[in-house]
Amino acid sequence: MKNYMKLSIILLFTFVLVACSKSDENSTKEQEDTSKSTEESNTKEETSPSEQKETEESEESKQQEPITPEEIPEYFLANNTEAIYNQTSDSFKQMVPLDQFERLGADFNEGVQSYELTHSFPTQDLTEYQWISDGGDKGIRALIAEDNTIEGIQLMPISSDPEGDEAYTKNEYQLPMAGEWYVFWGGTNELVNYHYALPVQRYAYDFVIVKDNFSYEGDPTKNESYYAFGMEVLAPGEGKVVSVENEIPDNKPGVETNAQEPLGNHVIIEHEHNEYSVIAHMKQGSVKVEEGDQVNAGDLLGLVGNSGNSSEPHIHYHVADSIEWEKATSIRIKLQNGEEPVRGESVIGIE
Repeated sequence: MKNYMKLSIILLFTFVLVACSKSDENSTKEQEDTSKSTEESNTKEETSPSEQKETEESEESKQQEPITPEEIPEYFLANNTEAIYNQTSDSFKQMVPLDQFERLGADFNEGVQSYELTHSFPTQDLTEYQWISDGGDKGIRALIAEDNTIEGIQLMPISSDPEGDEAYTKNEYQLPMAGEWYVFWGGTNELVNYHYALPVQRYAYDFVIVKDNFSYEGDPTKNESYYAFGMEVLAPGEGKVVSVENEIPDNKPGVETNAQEPLGNHVIIEHEHNEYSVIAHMKQGSVKVEEGDQVNAGDLLGLVGNSGNSSEPHIHYHVADSIEWEKATSIRIKLQNGEEPVRGESVIGIE
């Protein structure tokens, strides 16, 4: 799981924008506009000081008015990307010049007539917004502060697997934890679920615990700072334990991951109908079951950790059609009560 809670937005399509403060750039633009206004006034008929002041104040007000979240797609479609660019940080401008930004925006919008807002929810002290194109093949994600500062923008292609989306597991499962959790990744497109692009994990979920929009309190480089770390991981259904790993060290959050052992400490459970629950990233030494054990829904498997290809403590859960999960196909999970959690939502685990 990539750590979006720390705004480390990854590049899935063309670019990532990171913005901090608009104050410096607005000041620069005001100076440029004032200079331009002075030059133009020398070539035009004279106006009274009061009329000139009113005109300048009106234009300055328009220039300073920020783009609202609802207007972002409209500005993109109108190729008015300069206005969006003006709400990005100086550091971004040093990395990406305006002409490149405009070109990328125009290329991305080719063939798009409209974007529909599909999700918005708080994350830390920001709000995440997601839009999908009318063709369903392109998506925009933006992180926006309360003052409309654009802290991040991500453009990405959206793939679809209509046949897979309709093929649920034959068994019905419970969530592999108790209490209230936050869906960090989950759903049927890349905007809400970065696993979706890979058939082997397409319908996977990542769960964290969030309080006041944060998944941790204190030092974010310590596993113990995360609310999920050390919480119980439970069996999602009846079956036989067929794979266990318990000795992989936990990563330092935001600093390292272990791509060589992607599941980290994990448990794989074989269920009826050749379905296999894959539960990953558990705490080193915490796994309580062994291969061959029979488990029931709600039985303790171990504790939440940060092992494997993980950037912070969380539960990864998906159902595969084979014990060889790296070669298997992920199956959309039929959860009890017909739940279909999506990124940004809260869920209640086994009670």
